[in-house]
Parts: sequence; structure tokens; C-alpha cells
Amino acid sequence: MDLQLDQLRTLVVVLDTGSFEAAARAMNVTPSAVSQRIKALEHQAGRVLVQRSKPARATEAGIAVLRLARQLELLEGETAALLAEHSGRTNLSIVANADSLDTWLLPALASLDVITFDLRREDQGHSTALLRDGTVMAALTSTPEPVQGCTVTPLGSMTYRPLATPAHVARYSDLATAPVVIFDRKDELQDDYLRSRGIEPTAPPRHYIPGSKAFLDAVVVGLGWGMLPDLQSRELLESGALVELEPGASVDVALYWQQWTLESPALSTVRDALVAAGRRGFRD
Repeated sequence: MDLQLDQLRTLVVVLDTGSFEAAARAMNVTPSAVSQRIKALEHQAGRVLVQRSKPARATEAGIAVLRLARQLELLEGETAALLAEHSGRTNLSIVANADSLDTWLLPALASLDVITFDLRREDQGHSTALLRDGTVMAALTSTPEPVQGCTVTPLGSMTYRPLATPAHVARYSDLATAPVVIFDRKDELQDDYLRSRGIEPTAPPRHYIPGSKAFLDAVVVGLGWGMLPDLQSRELLESGALVELEPGASVDVALYWQQWTLESPALSTVRDALVAAGRRGFRD
């Protein structure tokens, strides 16, 4: 195959923006030019690479080519930065869970001033899907099994506890009837806790609050109980604003860094920064 860099770049932009028209605007070319590049790339690959849907999606073959395109994009950026005597920046696409984004992750990345980040949010148990389909180059995940073509580095664990306001605990003595706060429909922490106590997860009233800070606020104002990370809740526990449903009960969620098996100084730099954060217990 004779795959052209401009065609591969166009594939990345089409799949990132979701349409040929949006990609044309982002690249400052005509939609016709975008279409011609994708058709030429598909001709060279001998496969359909892009589903012409809304949004546009990669086919199975497209996922493989997208992964190649992102790898070349990364290597090209690092080479350009090196030739410019490190005055340029390398861009990395990464996926992380909301709790990490709202607590320890951004401070860990703040010192890496030669890298820009395209951060995606996804539950830690589902983030490897974006790594597998080529959307991102690396993932913060709770999955220790490596995605094909990736390496895995353990980072440490975040501790979660079932917490609520004192008023909520006083009002609801039975977990089967106590309202519970859920992050989104992929969030299984609360359901797992209920099952461990012999309670069917669908029994209690459920609030869905899809935001890490908003989730914390929902528990603090008394909407329901929820599994909160120590990194967010320690001061609230110490002040008495929140209390444990069951003293000493906790769940440790192990975190892993998965990245492409690729000799990339930028990926290695980020990995090292996150390993250091894990050694500090994910504290500044």
C-alpha cells in the first residue's frame, strides 16, 4: 500500500469531527477534497474505511488504518519538535475517568509543557474501547489486561467509600429504600456495593448525575448516598458534612496506564509523570 500522509491526516480529522463537512472546515479545504482523499485512501487499502453515517465512524479496517495514522501523526510531531530544537509541542490523545480528571490527573500533567493534550472522558472500566479503536493513544483504565499492541503500567489505587449526609443516614435506615446517586449508566460502584450487601441494585431510587463535581455536590446536598473517592471527600468527612454508611467500608479501584507499544518520548514522559503521581498516592 502507498498510503499518503495527507490522506491519513484527513482520515483522522474526519473521524474526530464526525463528518466530511466538519473535517473540510477544520482543514480549510472543500468537502470534495476531503471526499477524494478518503476515496483514494480506501482505494489504496482495498477496503471501505469510513462508514458514511452521522457521525462518521471507522469500519473494522478503518480502525487499523486510523491507528497507523495516529502513530505517524505522533512520530511526525515529535520529529518536528526535535528539528525545531524542542520549541514545538507534541499532541497526545488520552482517555481518563472523571474522578481522576477532577482530582489528581491535571496537576500530574501540568509540568509537561512540551506536550498538548486531547483529553477524553470515559469510565475507567470502559476506556480501553477508545484505545482499541484508535481514538486515543493511551488510556487511564482499571483493566490490567493489555489491549493488543499496547503496554500496561500499574499506577496504584483510588479508594472509594459509601458516604452520605448525617440527615440522609438518619432518615433511611434501609439501603433498599435509600436514594442513591449514580454517575452514569456505566457506573457500577454503587451497584456492586449494594449487591455485596444482598440488595438488588434496581431496588433503591436512583439519581443519575454525570459530572464528578456535580456527583459530589449531589451527595453533599442530600440527594442520596454515593461512592466517593478519598481524594474528594476527606475534608468533608473530617468536618462531619458527610459520614460513612458503614464505618471502614471501602473499595480500592486499581488504575493502569495503557499506551501504544511505540518508541515515543512524549508517551514515555506522560507515563513517568503518572507513575510518580501514583507513588505519591495521587496527591499533589
